[in-house]
Amino acid sequence: MPTLYVVATPIGNLDDISLRALRTLREVKLIAAEDTRKTKRLLITYDIKTPVTSYHEHNKWTKMGYILNCLEGEDVALVSNAGMPGISDPGYELIVAANQRGISVVPIPGPSVVITALVISGLPTDRFSYIGFLPHKASGRRRLLESIADERSTIVALESPHRLLAALNDILLILGDRRVAICRELTKIYEEVFRGTISQAIEHFTEPRGEFTLVIEGKKERDKPQLTKDIERQLHHMRLSGVAAKETIAKVARETGLSKKELYRAWLKL
Repeated sequence: MPTLYVVATPIGNLDDISLRALRTLREVKLIAAEDTRKTKRLLITYDIKTPVTSYHEHNKWTKMGYILNCLEGEDVALVSNAGMPGISDPGYELIVAANQRGISVVPIPGPSVVITALVISGLPTDRFSYIGFLPHKASGRRRLLESIADERSTIVALESPHRLLAALNDILLILGDRRVAICRELTKIYEEVFRGTISQAIEHFTEPRGEFTLVIEGKKERDKPQLTKDIERQLHHMRLSGVAAKETIAKVARETGLSKKELYRAWLKL
């Protein structure tokens, strides 16, 4: 039965290709590539002669029928520019269509910029949320950031050099000055990993170049506020001053983070 192989390719350093990936790329009858020029550089390096066809964001619907027809009689490999196809790259729709037709889909795992950046970030790795490329427009970017503002797991995002500073400023505005690891050109000659806060990153990357992966600290769980003697004295003072219970409790709740229910119970005990 013909098989669609989903093949991970290097995210930078060509030495990171696996032996299984090389064997698969040699043995299939066709390689569907996001960027044929980049893929051919990989194939030339390892002397692989397999034919290549383009399959990218702008032709994925018109090209899908051709690739599915090829899969009726021969194996095809799907590759992206870097890393695993289908993760912020073309491939998802083709994989779904192949599954619906009963075509075997086999992964050939390998490098991933998301996992690579996460594990070297110095931020928690037990839970993380990957949000892909941040939206190009500021309005869309801010809406997305607002939607994840309460996310407690580590956040991983991708960004281009010419939008990096705008994105960092929006992150600072909406998420606050959190810890961050900004990974640039991972596995390449000019690899750089910056670790610090968002505000420090803005000062550091004055002329950003290369491909960026952002690993952002999740929202910290604040310590639960406690009802202290000082707070009780404040309630007592405001009550003696004639301030109404509702107004007092609302004000103290805003200032301390204590629940209104707990403050009302303390008010009744006075």
